Amino acid sequence: MKLASLPQGRDGRLIVVSDDLAWYADADHIVPTLQGLLDDWDRHFPLIEALSIELAHGAIPRKRFHEREACAPLPRAYQWADGSAYVNHVELVRKARGAELPESFWTDPLMYQGGSDDLRGARDPIRLVDETWGCDFEAEIVVVTGDVPQGATPQQALQHIRLIGLVNDVSLRNLIPGELAKGFGFVQSKPASHFSPVFVTPDALGDAWAGGKVSRTLMIDLNGEAFGRVEAGEECTFDFGVLIAHLAKTRSLGAGSLIGSGTVSNRDADGSPGRPVAQGGRGYACIAEQRMVETIANGTPETPFLKAGDTVRIEMRDAKNHSIFGAIDQTVVSG
Repeated sequence: MKLASLPQGRDGRLIVVSDDLAWYADADHIVPTLQGLLDDWDRHFPLIEALSIELAHGAIPRKRFHEREACAPLPRAYQWADGSAYVNHVELVRKARGAELPESFWTDPLMYQGGSDDLRGARDPIRLVDETWGCDFEAEIVVVTGDVPQGATPQQALQHIRLIGLVNDVSLRNLIPGELAKGFGFVQSKPASHFSPVFVTPDALGDAWAGGKVSRTLMIDLNGEAFGRVEAGEECTFDFGVLIAHLAKTRSLGAGSLIGSGTVSNRDADGSPGRPVAQGGRGYACIAEQRMVETIANGTPETPFLKAGDTVRIEMRDAKNHSIFGAIDQTVVSG
């Protein structure tokens, strides 16, 4: 099943979307918002699921679904926490700022608490006040949980995943070192994140969802050119069960919590940091990784960070080449 929100008030209006992303049916007569569905999942989900089946069979009125009209499925959430499932990414970006990777990072995930009061849609522009801040995209997988009890094990945590989607966790790279040097984490260096038009239930992914991982290619284009064709199921050190359990170690999680995978990242077949798509590699899911590889090869980074007028597209397709979540498709604008 696929769910989205259209702009209405602060929390959007819930709709059910067809599997091919062509049609939608209003769901607000059952429950007004996606957060409302998550808050009372057991009561509302059977009715929403029945509505989805009726939409698939053309048994109810339907309207054309346009991704550009959707806001973030959750325009604001009770919690947005981003993890470090792909340790290769963490290692590369730390090297880029001259920091070593502690061995514990391979066994104990990193996680930061992001701002959840302003979650942006897939077509909303990336607003950049100052290009010297080093604006970068980060293509990731995200899950939405129901209520998760404190102390849940990784296996138990997987049972509380309600929905899956994509996120562009925008970063301001040149602000990060100064913030981390204070020893208190990200704030200014993490502006608003942008989410795919549609979130889907785990069963909608079929065999691509197993063991708390999504095993499909994440496609990233920069200014219309292939930048990344990374495999989300490979080199995923920590599955979503581990990430959720990490967050729930000392507190319970409320329904509607968003947990990100961290930037999807692959090494090359020979164990090297990888090659750009243009050179036959899988490329990267953020600019910082490509800059690091350029530094290793040439002594200095060559690829610039984002500037006004640049475009970023993030998408994942199924085995039949159909878009699963719709596309995050954005333009960087000044101010």
